[in-house]
Amino acid sequence: MNRLKAGLKPILWSAAAFLALVLLAVPLLNFPASLLLTVSYVVLYATLSRGAFILHLLPVWILAAVVAGPSLLIIGLFFLVPSIVMGHLYQKGVSAAKVIRTVGIVFLAQLMLELLLFEMVFDLSLLSEFSEIVRTTMNGMMTPELAAAGWNEEMTEQLIQTVMNIIPLIFILFSFIYAVLAHFFARRAVQRSGIEVPAFPKAKDWRLPRVLVIYYLIAYVADLFLRNGDDSFLNVAVMNLVPLLSFLFTIQAIGFFFFIAHERGWSKAVPILIAIPVLLIPPLSLIGVLDTAFPIRKSFVKPQ
Repeated sequence: MNRLKAGLKPILWSAAAFLALVLLAVPLLNFPASLLLTVSYVVLYATLSRGAFILHLLPVWILAAVVAGPSLLIIGLFFLVPSIVMGHLYQKGVSAAKVIRTVGIVFLAQLMLELLLFEMVFDLSLLSEFSEIVRTTMNGMMTPELAAAGWNEEMTEQLIQTVMNIIPLIFILFSFIYAVLAHFFARRAVQRSGIEVPAFPKAKDWRLPRVLVIYYLIAYVADLFLRNGDDSFLNVAVMNLVPLLSFLFTIQAIGFFFFIAHERGWSKAVPILIAIPVLLIPPLSLIGVLDTAFPIRKSFVKPQ
């Protein structure tokens, strides 16, 4: 019976991969389908030999190409590489932090490579297409009220330029969030297959390197002196670095409240509720800056 279950699991995960590939073509289901596809890839790679992994993968791709078209396999290949990296790291038993960091970098590199390939192979600039979509959308939303308020084509172009300048930030955050979600689900699925995978540190133990505070202060001061509308490399880099570091310190602030809740014996619901305004109000990231820079947690530790 155990052998039967062991042989049935890869087939079920292969079926899940096929379902996910087909659902990638369905609007609104793309993102959950991509997560399911990644988890399926990871489980198959981490639990099977290389040859068995390929044998399970080929029928899935062939059947998906017949049902939904061969173009869908390009997207399937996009998620295959980070999934193989994650499965390989699971087999080696590396820390969760390294898994997320490595997979996030691989995912980010693929996004950047995709932009380059579309421009070189298909002579299509995705960024230019995105700019045109924003421009068309804003022109369609133009009303007499907006015009009376002073909105004009120049402001639309400034908005487009700002959005274009923060594309690196968007890519980085998306890659990080995707890696975290993929690890969250894939780790549990792989563990049920009998492979032990290190868990991510509990929220109360999250700590950022203190040197990030120095980077943040330098970037913040530089941002105060740089001119708006300047498209220089330094300005674009600072424009992306400040909100990125603010996001990291927001996560640190959430970890700080989980630490207090643990030390004070509060319900786990309390720090979760506190996390909502911390995420929604950017200045509260200062709590994470202070928690990283100074040993303020010692003030909340109960004396032994």
